[in-house]
Amino acid sequence: MTKDQQNSQPSLFDANAGNAEVEKVLLYALGEFQSRGKILAERKLALDRLRGAFRRAAEKFDCQEFSDEELAKNLGQMGAKIEKVPSFVAKHPFRVTVRIDLAEAAKTFYQNTLE
Repeated sequence: MTKDQQNSQPSLFDANAGNAEVEKVLLYALGEFQSRGKILAERKLALDRLRGAFRRAAEKFDCQEFSDEELAKNLGQMGAKIEKVPSFVAKHPFRVTVRIDLAEAAKTFYQNTLE
């Protein structure tokens, strides 16, 4: 392995920093969704309903939009219930149910970010 290859590999710390940033973007998106008067907690939503919030959050944090699979994986890691549906049922083939505690954390994070 060359020195350049060693430098290009992410360390454990780098991976955790990336996950923290992803979590911030997702929390912001979920909080922003709720700020628009939409009910999020304990409600099964098509991922398509949340895509606009995720797009706006990616723009806010100046990062690339996430794919459906990345969103599903990261939301699942944060505690949301993810249900995959066949691709012929929906363009974005996931259903998301956000727990009350995650929805509250997202709302708080969003409000703190605005201040």
